[in-house]
Amino acid sequence: MKRRSLEPLQPRAQAEEGLCRALLAMRDVGEMRAFLRDLCTPAEVEALVDRWSVVPHLLAGTPYREIHDLTAVSITTIGRVARYLNQGNGGYLAAAARAQQSRKPYRAAGASMEPGRSRRGANAKAKPDKPRRAPRASPKPGKPRRAAAVRA
Repeated sequence: MKRRSLEPLQPRAQAEEGLCRALLAMRDVGEMRAFLRDLCTPAEVEALVDRWSVVPHLLAGTPYREIHDLTAVSITTIGRVARYLNQGNGGYLAAAARAQQSRKPYRAAGASMEPGRSRRGANAKAKPDKPRRAPRASPKPGKPRRAAAVRA
């Protein structure tokens, strides 16, 4: 019987970089969807969609059970995503910020909605958009409220 090497010819880091470059090369949602459907099994795509669908809810501070009720994603998956939001490499947060920016209509710098009027007023400074968390009431009177941070 022929012995086979378990070591790939291409180092893993190089292969991962190639995948990242391929993902970056997609020009629109249609191309990305086609690439993901070719690259992943239907179950893998479903898992990616599940993970991504809970991110906005976690950033908004929605309780896990409510996220589960809204998305049908398991509590375990929600907890895993929350852990990576808090302790991961920053990928979820970067993607969420970019996705939020891409949903806004593009407006050239200095362009106004009406002639002579800016969107924020003449003296307002532009502030970067960041996810905001809505304050939640305490679950029961007399019980302290939990921290607003996403729990792992």
